Amino acid sequence: MLENNLGIRFVLLLGPTVPLPAPAEVMSALSRVEVTNDSGSGDGFQLTFMLARSGVADYGLLQSGALSPMTRVVIGVLFGAMPEVLIDGVITHQQFSPGSGPGQATLTVTGRDLTAVMDLEEKDASFENQPDFLIVTRVLAAYARYGLVPAPTPTSDVPILLERIPRQQETDLQFVRRLAERNGYVFYLEPITFGASTAYWGPENRLGIPQPALNVNLDAATNVKSLDFSLDALAPVGTKGVFVEPITKTSIPIPALPSLKVPPLAARPVTPYRTTIQRENANANPATAATRMLASVTNSPDAATANGEVDSVRYGTALRARKLVGVRGAGWTHDGFWHVRRVTHSITPGPNAQYSQRFSLSREGTGSLTPVVPP
Repeated sequence: MLENNLGIRFVLLLGPTVPLPAPAEVMSALSRVEVTNDSGSGDGFQLTFMLARSGVADYGLLQSGALSPMTRVVIGVLFGAMPEVLIDGVITHQQFSPGSGPGQATLTVTGRDLTAVMDLEEKDASFENQPDFLIVTRVLAAYARYGLVPAPTPTSDVPILLERIPRQQETDLQFVRRLAERNGYVFYLEPITFGASTAYWGPENRLGIPQPALNVNLDAATNVKSLDFSLDALAPVGTKGVFVEPITKTSIPIPALPSLKVPPLAARPVTPYRTTIQRENANANPATAATRMLASVTNSPDAATANGEVDSVRYGTALRARKLVGVRGAGWTHDGFWHVRRVTHSITPGPNAQYSQRFSLSREGTGSLTPVVPP
């Protein structure tokens, strides 16, 4: 554990399966930490170390094996007494640079969250007469040793053996993500504490208590360094399609279905100007066809986005991706609640410590739905 002049303590755990506090030689060599939580492309981290030779043969940190590939890494921060786990993952890549002089050698290790261990082996399997959420539960149960707690949301479409059989012909991660996309769901791992994570599989989570607000142009209450907004009218996509009634062979149009992104966050959502046709629904049963239509609408991007950087000391906590956050002081058009899409935590330990958090937000349009955003 390292404490800096910002009053923020940095925590690093390492280990083959069960992570333990990192050795002193690792912590003393650490020069930079970067953790990215991204709801779209997944979570990852990068650690940079300054190396010193142990004699003339090699570098001690390289010989120790503490940072070998597939070593489990847990990174967290403490604001006061409250711990925040930023990522629980494994090392997947090493890059070593000997430098041009003494004391200039660097080792950079890069890794992904624990979804990386789900993406190692392709499998062939079939799941007869089982809904998707039950299949996901069975797949995730194999990773209990990593502290993964399955949290799937029930699905209503139950495949009948005579109609279709869900099959897996890819890695567990690719399979679970494919099932999520088919239902308009998302899949990600959310650390609960050091060594345990929730494996969430379900609709985008817009419920729960919002995080402390991002304040702009509020004098002493301002806690963001920069904040910019944009609106892409062509981002949302509508959809239409039909299914064929099996007895009369009649084509029945499927009515427009609402997105699973509830509750709404914007008073003026952008109307989709683009429309796609779900051509594969013709031979599907009504439940499957409706699920595909619903998923297509839900998976379309949000029209309104925001990007910025928060002042970590003034903010007083770690901003988390995949949760809600309020915006205050930007005017009614852009104030209100937003969904946090991406946060990049950059930490520089030492006497001149720095901790920055760059973020991306999104929602379906403009205008605040609440007259007051709590601090």
